[in-house]
Amino acid sequence: MGYEFQPDFGTPASRADETVTLTIDGRGVTVPAGTTVMRAAAEAGLAIPKLCATDSLKQFGSCRLCLVEIDGARGTPASCTTPAAQGMVVRTESDTLARLRRGVMELYLTDHPADCSACAQGDCEMRAQAEAVGLTTVRYAPGDNHLGEAVDASNPYFDFDPAKCIVCSRCVRACDEIQGTFALTIDGRGFASKVSAGLPSEEFLSSECVSCGACVQACPTGALQERAVKELGMPESATVTTCAYCGVGCTFRAEMKGEQLVRMVPWKDGKANRGHSCVKGRFAWGYANHQERILNPMIRASIDEPWREVSWDEALTHAASELKRIQAKYGRLSIGGITSSRCTNEETFLVQKLVRAGFGNNNVDTCARVCRSPTGYGLKTTFGTSAGTQDFESVEQADVIMVIGANPTDGHPVFASRMKQRLRQGAKLIVVDPRRIDIVHTPHIDAAHHLPLRPGTNVAVLTAMAHVVVTEGLADEAFIRERCDWDEYREWAAFVGDPKHSPETLAPVTLVDPQELRAAARLYATGGNGAIYYGLGVTEHSQGSSTVMAIANLAMATGNIGREGVGVNPLRGQNNVQGSCDMGSFPHEYSGYRHVSDDATRRLFETDWGVALDPEPGLRIPNMLDAAVDGVFKALYIQGEDILQSDPNTRHVAAGLAAMECVIVHDLFLNETANYAHIFLPGSTFLEKNGTFTNAERRIQPVRKVMAPMNGLEDWEVTQGLANALGLGWSYTHPSEIMDEIARLTPTFAGVSFAKLDELGSIQWPCNDAAPEGSPVMHIGGFVRGKGHFVVTDYVPTDEKTGPRYPLLLTTGRILSQYNVGAQTRRTANTVWHPEDLLEMHPHDAEERGLKTGDWAKLASRSGETTLRVLVTDRVAPGVTYTTFHHPATQANVVTTEYSDWATNCPEYKVTAVQVAPSNGPTDWQEDYEALSERSRRIAHVEAAE
Repeated sequence: MGYEFQPDFGTPASRADETVTLTIDGRGVTVPAGTTVMRAAAEAGLAIPKLCATDSLKQFGSCRLCLVEIDGARGTPASCTTPAAQGMVVRTESDTLARLRRGVMELYLTDHPADCSACAQGDCEMRAQAEAVGLTTVRYAPGDNHLGEAVDASNPYFDFDPAKCIVCSRCVRACDEIQGTFALTIDGRGFASKVSAGLPSEEFLSSECVSCGACVQACPTGALQERAVKELGMPESATVTTCAYCGVGCTFRAEMKGEQLVRMVPWKDGKANRGHSCVKGRFAWGYANHQERILNPMIRASIDEPWREVSWDEALTHAASELKRIQAKYGRLSIGGITSSRCTNEETFLVQKLVRAGFGNNNVDTCARVCRSPTGYGLKTTFGTSAGTQDFESVEQADVIMVIGANPTDGHPVFASRMKQRLRQGAKLIVVDPRRIDIVHTPHIDAAHHLPLRPGTNVAVLTAMAHVVVTEGLADEAFIRERCDWDEYREWAAFVGDPKHSPETLAPVTLVDPQELRAAARLYATGGNGAIYYGLGVTEHSQGSSTVMAIANLAMATGNIGREGVGVNPLRGQNNVQGSCDMGSFPHEYSGYRHVSDDATRRLFETDWGVALDPEPGLRIPNMLDAAVDGVFKALYIQGEDILQSDPNTRHVAAGLAAMECVIVHDLFLNETANYAHIFLPGSTFLEKNGTFTNAERRIQPVRKVMAPMNGLEDWEVTQGLANALGLGWSYTHPSEIMDEIARLTPTFAGVSFAKLDELGSIQWPCNDAAPEGSPVMHIGGFVRGKGHFVVTDYVPTDEKTGPRYPLLLTTGRILSQYNVGAQTRRTANTVWHPEDLLEMHPHDAEERGLKTGDWAKLASRSGETTLRVLVTDRVAPGVTYTTFHHPATQANVVTTEYSDWATNCPEYKVTAVQVAPSNGPTDWQEDYEALSERSRRIAHVEAAE
């Protein structure tokens, strides 16, 4: 896509089915009823001047620049607030209108500095509109309303200059209507009114502003302007691509000046984000050219030696030689690979193909299994597909929204904004979470019910809710008889209906008020369209798969599946978690979730690839590490994943890596895992590659190369180079050819191609002959598996128990400004919001230990210990502590255990028994680890230069 600014139609589109026809400047125009005159004119190619109006916001009618004349109407009404009517006759140009518009614009310009840099750069709508109305000179002396105020430069990404503000309210409305934070307001009245970020004493940085960029994008004058634009100038070209942060999958226009990225502007036609963004996708792209990024391949014989830079040929030849040597010595099963949820579908597909066709085994796994595999298992068992059921648009039809084990405002903020819009329209909210997450209570949203359960008791809470549904006659029997297995339902209903599963009986286990739980269950069952959204707080448990199936049971029992506004929807954490699962990254499955032991499927791949494939499942990551410690697993190729920081029980991960003879890390930076690596292959960012990501709603979206790879190769080319060094003879010339192979071998992707993606913008799988343009909502009219499958999910307490030595429970999560292990966001200005991981403790627990906010504390479990600062807050319940895992200095996963989900081995990050005590400094582990990291990251050419 070229550098084309999307047209702004001034006001939002009407969704009405009926139409009206009017005449504008002598031209007949037919539009949906409810369309404004301004938009009708814009759709006909007629531009009416405007300042306060933009099609991403509701009509406002304050600037008076968009005046028109309408036959039979008095005066000159504002076109942005006047609905088109049948037979209406409109004139957008006349001498009277021209005079009035120039007069209005002249008054605006008296309060706008003549030396405005945004105007000079061409980044000011007001200056463009002044030219549009023919205004060349201003007769009046400059105003003095805002010119004396200092620029607010507190935010690291944009400045607010009151001198350039015309108080059009677009920024305030964007914060309200798009983001839903209400951080901005208009203070004062009349000519003294001005934009304010909260209290008069507050700056943007200290206010409730979440730096989503909606206000910056809405501003028509440069009063809110990005630093990068001020420093680099206006962009000259642009490419539409997909964000590489969370699983929402926002579409952006990456705007360039030469090979320099200037800004990321959310794309209004993006189906996942509809022109919105968060602080990460909008601003936190500076890691792409960070000085710590590694651009040359490196090798070393031992992790005690400094790195030595080599050519690509030498690195790949050496890697292949080592892999061959190790297999010759230790056997075919002694090596494996790990795919990444940060890489494209095409890159992930090639890594699993490399393992299966090149290594000759199924020892391939992915970080997606470490966090999301219970979703695949649970939803495939109950519904027949391993993915969520709805598109994001569906939430706009929901009447009851249940959020369980997810924190949308921090983890999936753009979708959270859409959810908040629906809640402000009247939908009811149920939150099931041990922590009082932000969405439970805001100035404009209150959850109808918050069930603060004890960590690890998800299944018990859901069983208790199902008990209420069944025993109070709230199940949708007609839906169940038509769509589900009736005998299985009766068995399940008898199970959940047992008095031992009542909210009252289970209250000592869950710590949830029985009456509150009963009310929540009744609301979900009877409140209209009920939609469930869940996250890692569901899957990262020893009963993760059971919880997913319990959620599916509840949705089927109430008929909340198979149409808009309902469904079971996992909120994926990383940009391509769904895609990495789809592409066959699990040791037991090919792409499309087909088992490696299935003869027909295996023959399909063998015929296409021209090799014999192993019918036996391979090793998962923890099994690889166990086998390494046992001395039988010796080499690992890791693409775009930092298992030392992200996987549980850091000491065990370190021991497994240290026991290997060849660890190949393929990444952007010398991450924590690279401390134990012998070969480092520099990776490319999402800005430097072509391919696709698949987001949480199964939406396959194009990733387009914005700039040349700084390391010289896209990631798929690196994997292909390694494959060919092993003698596989691959000859892909573009990722589109890899997608053609994926479509050829994967039924749910059968109709997907780069050409179709260019045509449609995005596609939600399954895409095949039955659904040539994709499937936004799944299981309409029937489940993929046939009849919906009810599964009895008995509550089994985790083996991780509290006791006198470890009396508290630790659960973990994310924060808005940081992403996953922080490798990207920690190398941006986002650290201003979250420079370190903090331990949240309830005031009672903190007081018992003599701790207050800001104190250093030792966090210890049966697995290990670390230190971090304390934040005392009642967001967590007594007996529960909480922290994030974004900073390697904390190494939060040194305390998490190796307990995992019974069906998928997904680690139980969310339940760890701990003790907290005052501390004077870092633990021995942290000191030793810091020394290891410093020693392991030496690069020989740097030492020589010094």
